[in-house]
This record gives sequence, C-alpha cells and structure tokens, in this order.
Amino acid sequence: MVLGILLSFIAAIAQVSGGFLVLKNSRWPKSAESLMLALGAGFLLALVFLELIPESFILTNHDEFALLAMLIGFSALHFFEHVLAGHMHFGEETHHDRGIGKHSLFGAIGGLAIHSFFDGMAICAATQAKSSIGVLVFVAVLLHKVPEGLTVASVMRAGKSTQRAARMANFALPAATLAGALLVLLFVSIDTRLIGFLFAFSAGSSVYVGACDLIPEINRSRGRSAPVVVFIGMLLFWIGAHFLNKIAGL
Repeated sequence: MVLGILLSFIAAIAQVSGGFLVLKNSRWPKSAESLMLALGAGFLLALVFLELIPESFILTNHDEFALLAMLIGFSALHFFEHVLAGHMHFGEETHHDRGIGKHSLFGAIGGLAIHSFFDGMAICAATQAKSSIGVLVFVAVLLHKVPEGLTVASVMRAGKSTQRAARMANFALPAATLAGALLVLLFVSIDTRLIGFLFAFSAGSSVYVGACDLIPEINRSRGRSAPVVVFIGMLLFWIGAHFLNKIAGL
C-alpha cells in the first residue's frame, strides 16, 4: 500500500520537474523529448503484453471478465481524453506566436490530467497485486512524465496564461496522479477482490497510453532514431523484468 503511493508521488514529482524546465525558460531539446517518449512507449507496451495482460487473467481467474475490464479501461481513457477533453497530445506547443484558444487550452490540460489520473491508478493497482510489477509500471510511467510536464507548461505558455496559472496547471497533473493512486486504495479497502478488476482495467488503459498516445507522437518525429528506441525500450523492459524476477526468486 505504502509502496504504491510512494511510487506515484515520485512520478508526480518528475512531472512537476518537466513543467518547471519550461517555466524557468530552460531549453529542452526536442530530440531528447522524442527519445524519452519512445523509450517509455516501448517499455510500456512490452510491460502490457508480457506482464499486465497475463497477470490480469491470473488475478481475476476469469478470462472473459479480465478482457472486459481491459476493454473498459481502454475505452474509458479514449472517452475522457477525446470525447470530454477533445484535444490532447504530447510535445511542446509550437504555435506560441499566435497562441491557442481557451477551448484547446483547457482540453489539453483536461486530457493530460485524465491521463495522469490513470497513470496513478496503474501504478497503485499493479503494486497492490505484485510489487515487482508495480515497480515496472512505475518505470514505464516515469519515462513519459517529464515530457508530460513539458507539455502542460508549454501549452499554458502558448495560451498566453499568467505565470501563476501555468504553475497551478503544472501542479494539477501530479495531483491527478496521486488521486488515481488513492482511488485504487479506497476501492481495495472496501473489497480486495476489486484489485483483479482494477489491474485488468489498468492493463487496458496502459495499452491505450502506449499505442494511441505515445506511438503516434513518435511517428511524427523526424528521422529513425525514435522508432528504433521503441525497440530498445522493449528490450530494456525484458532485461529489467528478468532481473526483478530473479531477485524475487532469491
């Protein structure tokens, strides 16, 4: 329980740090941002297919129930990000000269906040089920938290927001991450059997994050470096998972 909250808190701090890189006028190379997203996408997708989905079947002990929970998780994130929020993408805004409208501004922040909420849920649900998987989910989330922080700060700047409003938005996303983690703890305290559903739900939402949020951003990048790094992220996951499983077996 404590581990899940701690890892969610660290991920939230990473997100705040990314925002302050923009708010303090520090330059963050676009290539570095793309490579971090690519590494995170590869790591996350390998995590989903090699750990989260198989573990979901074990925890729920019911294949159809697990698949339904995954579909709900995938659909929920799509609905909240693109139906309610309507405008969300990673990467620093480039149209600073003309600004962006309030609708796009709040849509982007809302979409990122929802994304962060599900990140917190995924970390905590995985940790509740199996601490080693929780650590792997945390690493996958951490790899895209700094670019996420860069995005929210740059969006606020592009929308001609005040420094105070930009800071508030920068802290809103980490707060959403922690809220997602706390929600999982609340459900588990009510009924521990819900952990199987929440784990499978998080697996579905993680598929969406990797395949629909991160990979499209990588495909927009120039050159072949970022697409290649996706495969490095997958390899990194396999090595990390093998290492953790070996430690757990000792």
